[in-house]
Amino acid sequence: MNLLIFGLGYTASHFAARYGRRFAHVAGTYRSPTPGERLPDLPDVERLEFDGLKASSAIEAVVASATHILTSIAPDDEGDPVLRHFGGAIAQAPHLAWIGYLSTVGVYGDADGAWIDETAPLRPTLERNGVRVRVEQAWLDLARRRGADAQIFRLAGIYGPGRNAIVNLRRGTARRVVKPGQVFNRIHVEDIAGTVMAGIDHPKAGPFFNVTDNEPAPPQDVVTFAARRLGVEPPPEIAYEAAQMSPMARSFYGENKRVSNRRIREDLGYRLRYPTYREGIHACFQADA
Repeated sequence: MNLLIFGLGYTASHFAARYGRRFAHVAGTYRSPTPGERLPDLPDVERLEFDGLKASSAIEAVVASATHILTSIAPDDEGDPVLRHFGGAIAQAPHLAWIGYLSTVGVYGDADGAWIDETAPLRPTLERNGVRVRVEQAWLDLARRRGADAQIFRLAGIYGPGRNAIVNLRRGTARRVVKPGQVFNRIHVEDIAGTVMAGIDHPKAGPFFNVTDNEPAPPQDVVTFAARRLGVEPPPEIAYEAAQMSPMARSFYGENKRVSNRRIREDLGYRLRYPTYREGIHACFQADA
């Protein structure tokens, strides 16, 4: 199996680090990393530069030999840059058997705190998630034309080594913003990697999978738990109405839902390593010690 990853960022890098040896060859595209972000070392991965603005003959050559493509690049204002620049090459890739696309649970929009699963209607409240819906379908359509299997992984809030409440507390940037009734699912990056590999092992399942933990919880509870794990006082609570947040950060509080992960357990047979934020924070405390 030959794997090509579009977007070798935080999530996909962890997948390559854990499961890259399952493939005969792994290549991944990259752009300038986020300042200060810690990514795994990937000495065995062929790295290909892609800025999202133009095609590359080097990448097209790797597409032609790929059996599996995993894409984690977010859409831009014009849609999906991978489809825009490499859709034709992917549609003609002679060995392609599987496509995986990392999406977001934001495609469901707001459910007023109710439980939902993959059968819930897609009612995105944000334009960027409306684009995600269209891109999901575009990838499924391309795979269908090509005769390849495709799976869409809808991710909850991602955390893991270097990106978690422990780190935020140590940096002094953690806050406990309280909006009554608000809950979020989250997912440890290692469980994203495990779910994607389970999808590759079960390519006919799906095509949609919610990749979330078992316990949607108020965000302030996560910070409080992390503070206790560190042995420090948690930051004071701040009412949502009074909190100073970027428009991006505030937009997340406009959606309130509890997202079921039943399909990854039953259809893919995947068992979460970190079923709640408690196990995940404990692991992050050890990883970021």
